[in-house]
Amino acid sequence: MASQAATTSTISTRTYNAKTDRVPIQDAIDALNSLQTPFAVIEARRKAGVRPGATSVQEMSTYLARIGYTARDLDALNIVHVAGTKGKGSTCAFVDSVLARYQKARGVPRRLGLFTSPHLVAVRERIRIDSTPISEELFARYFFDVWDRLAASPAQLDTDVVPPGSRPIYSRYLTLMSFHVFLSEGVDAAVYETGIGGEYDATNVVERPVASGISTLGIDHVYVLGDTVDKIAWHKAGIMKPGSPAFTIEQVPAAAEVLRARAADKGVNLKVLDIDPRLAPVKIRPDATFQKKNATLAIALAEAALSKLDPFFSPKPDSPLPQEFVDGLEQVVWRGRCEVKEEAGVAWHVDGAHTVDSLKMAARWFVEECVERRKPGPKVLIFNQQGRAEAVGFLDGLCNTVRDADPDGVGFKHVIFCTNVTYAETGYKRDFVNHQINPKDIEKLTAQHVFAERWSALDPSAYVMVVPSIEEAITKARSLAETLEGGEKVQALITGSLHLVGGALQILEGADAL
Repeated sequence: MASQAATTSTISTRTYNAKTDRVPIQDAIDALNSLQTPFAVIEARRKAGVRPGATSVQEMSTYLARIGYTARDLDALNIVHVAGTKGKGSTCAFVDSVLARYQKARGVPRRLGLFTSPHLVAVRERIRIDSTPISEELFARYFFDVWDRLAASPAQLDTDVVPPGSRPIYSRYLTLMSFHVFLSEGVDAAVYETGIGGEYDATNVVERPVASGISTLGIDHVYVLGDTVDKIAWHKAGIMKPGSPAFTIEQVPAAAEVLRARAADKGVNLKVLDIDPRLAPVKIRPDATFQKKNATLAIALAEAALSKLDPFFSPKPDSPLPQEFVDGLEQVVWRGRCEVKEEAGVAWHVDGAHTVDSLKMAARWFVEECVERRKPGPKVLIFNQQGRAEAVGFLDGLCNTVRDADPDGVGFKHVIFCTNVTYAETGYKRDFVNHQINPKDIEKLTAQHVFAERWSALDPSAYVMVVPSIEEAITKARSLAETLEGGEKVQALITGSLHLVGGALQILEGADAL
């Protein structure tokens, strides 16, 4: 079952600020967290072989109807739909940034939406209007608007696939809410990142995207999507729709074959893009092939969207990119990806890589940054990936890539494994609460000890330790700086999970949202 009955939702009350008559966002987040599927339920489904299927999109269609919309209503959002294993978030950020610059210069689109996941610091980061997370006030208002509409809705048809008064699980609820927010706020162009897969993803209730794009494919979420890249490609290809242009970049042969076959079955013209030559004078960060592929895909998607939105716009593949595109690509802000933060004693390199291939890319980027900026000092790794048994196998590539990329063959001197618990004393920040992980594994640091044992075998010379929280990991890295000689800095890489990266940035910056 992909829904939670209203009767089992324990948090449905809300308080109001007497001065403003507004609902505090904390009440909305507590209610949202009650929609997470508990670990015990996830395990039971896993053992029973239950996976998302075609009913997932049917359920979303039912919920959409219960809050007052049809799939056709979503056409007004002119949605750019993006799936992929690596780079889909960056691609969405590039598209959003380009459209935002065009909006500022030409007034098109009128309002711009962006829906991504997961969040880094605050859940409202997932729903952005004009490149800014919606306010706490708007989040709480629209959250409970959807909450109440679903609670009050009876079953309308015999074909309804969810019980009356029920609500979808966490990620699907946010997807549903994003549609309501964007339609209510007059958004006329929106960029949507899929959650997991594509065919059965909650976002795939969209029937007529203005364009769809598939970024680099690889192995991820194997239980849900399959353990080979061709199986995964089948799911990702589900976002391609007849009548809408579809784009992808160079893929491994097995994935490319599946994408081509599914496009043919759907009657979709799928265009496979080489790196756009117009990017040559553009300063893409990082200056790496994978990011230029993401930028190439974003250009095609933005051009498709603007061709629909602006009658005066026409792509010119043989001319330099319009300045709005150049500015959007060069000035994009996408936190927690290839990000460097400097403080006294420590240079923090932060990247939310979480697949075997993306972790290798992050490792190469980390070493290149250290070499390019001539940063002397010991390398320190802070790593976690919770709830995925296969993650221990990712460490080999990370360890070896750093040593191989370093001119002197030097790897990490210190390696710290932690959970995604934010603070040592107070635990999780509300927005980071995760009921989908076995609490006993968190308490016993089960995964972290497995990681530590593996790393010690890979590099016996490294100092490996396990700590219970992100805060303690950061504190340990900072303490290492106290022993360094003048001019040296700890070179720290925080990677393995966007949840880890988000918690780290929360501690390093103390921001309400990013």
